[in-house]
Amino acid sequence: MASKDLHNNIHVARGLSPVAAGTDNTAYVSQIIDTAGYEAVEFLIAIGANTDADATFTVLFEDGNAANLSDAAAVDDKFLLGTEALASFQFDDDNEVRKIGYVGPKRYCRVTITPAGNGAGNIFIAGLWLLGHPRSAPTSNPPA
Repeated sequence: MASKDLHNNIHVARGLSPVAAGTDNTAYVSQIIDTAGYEAVEFLIAIGANTDADATFTVLFEDGNAANLSDAAAVDDKFLLGTEALASFQFDDDNEVRKIGYVGPKRYCRVTITPAGNGAGNIFIAGLWLLGHPRSAPTSNPPA
């Protein structure tokens, strides 16, 4: 039985619009998220069905203080909840989800998903940013 209010204590933002990863190894770069006003950051990845027999998709989490992430750097593992390896996936991880969290000192974050060996298949990928523990609640609905 659900008894806690999550609805008014989260903010959801587009990370990656649903997209079909073509038959190449072009990286998919998320929207940059501004974490100001929130104490929790999570990136959620929705994975569709993949028809390739050997593709892998590696996740990289970056942070920085510049709004355009011109100062982006790979996040030190001590600031990640979960690992980039656990958030990554491969050809046979059809219709699954992944998550990776951040508890670091920088204001802006982004995630890049880089395919390798994606020459024969097609996979749909989508991503959402989930911000939680707002300094001011309730959060807006729909999210602004």
